[in-house]
Amino acid sequence: MSDGPARRRNPGKSPWGGARPFSIKTKLGALVVISVLITTGLSMIAVRTETELRFITVFSMIATLLITQFVAHSLTAPLDDMNAVARSISHGDYTRRVRENRRDELGDLAQTINAMADELEAQDRQRKELVANVSHELRTPIAGLRAVLENIVDGVTEADPETMRTALKQTERLGRLVETLLDLSRLDNGVVPLKKRRFEVWPYLSGVLKEAGMVASARAGMATGSGSHTRTDVHLHLDVTPPELVAHADPERIHQVVANLIDNAVKHSPPHGRVTVRARRGPQPGSLELEVLDEGPGIPRTEWHRVFERFNRGSADRPHGPGSDGGTGLGLAIARWAVDLHGGRIGVAESERGCRILVTLPGASSVSG
Repeated sequence: MSDGPARRRNPGKSPWGGARPFSIKTKLGALVVISVLITTGLSMIAVRTETELRFITVFSMIATLLITQFVAHSLTAPLDDMNAVARSISHGDYTRRVRENRRDELGDLAQTINAMADELEAQDRQRKELVANVSHELRTPIAGLRAVLENIVDGVTEADPETMRTALKQTERLGRLVETLLDLSRLDNGVVPLKKRRFEVWPYLSGVLKEAGMVASARAGMATGSGSHTRTDVHLHLDVTPPELVAHADPERIHQVVANLIDNAVKHSPPHGRVTVRARRGPQPGSLELEVLDEGPGIPRTEWHRVFERFNRGSADRPHGPGSDGGTGLGLAIARWAVDLHGGRIGVAESERGCRILVTLPGASSVSG
């Protein structure tokens, strides 16, 4: 959506930057001029034809009232339409829109109301998706944990280490989902300050990749349901040039970005595929470019704008690799949030094979906190 509900426009200006040819001020001014001309013309006719002034006054008033009624109707009719649409929005109906067939201030107001309705409709859809997705994600581990505990209580199984290990896995799965939802809550409330510092990129990213591999190995063989992959067949490769490259950012937030991008790339990789994390100096002094590339099916260009939306899990026929549960669809949304906090950019870039996510961080020149 190109125009948000809060977009400001200069009075008397069209959306293209020029003066409005049919603004309300112009119409009211024309009404005054026409009324004066009618009165003056009728007065001149009265003088030449020796018509009584009272008749001229009556004719002048009638003509002025008719023109005023016409102009007033052209102004109040769209306001009635906007009022009806606003009332529908207040009752939760976000499907109605105002007709945008005017080139004046009311036309701009109609565009703003329609943009607001679009935003509210999108937020309402996201809220419903949140409830549906969270309910779905919570139901599976809770049902599994309940089944294990019921079997122990009923004496079907004993509380041996293997049974308790199964229960622990389900509990850990719930914990990871709650942690993801907490990240989402921080994203919405904007309560996470940045703690920037300088750090060497190679050892930092090397640690992130090593941790990702260790976590995958530890979780192999069990479903996570929270967006963390269990693939151990995918090779992680790090490419940092120059080796002494230094970044200025919040390491914890960048860890979220890289970890989520790796997680997403591994899920979509083919068996025994390769995921590459590449770091380079950015185009601006002190900036940093990070790339995460995989060898999966890639993302259609028509879906590029939706990649970082919440709960978006892709539309491919087989969007996830073997051993992947698909996750919650929040990882890339959280990655975008962390990049936005730094004042950077994140998006899908052109790639000959697979998917290539490009992150640009402005470095020390960005606004911290």
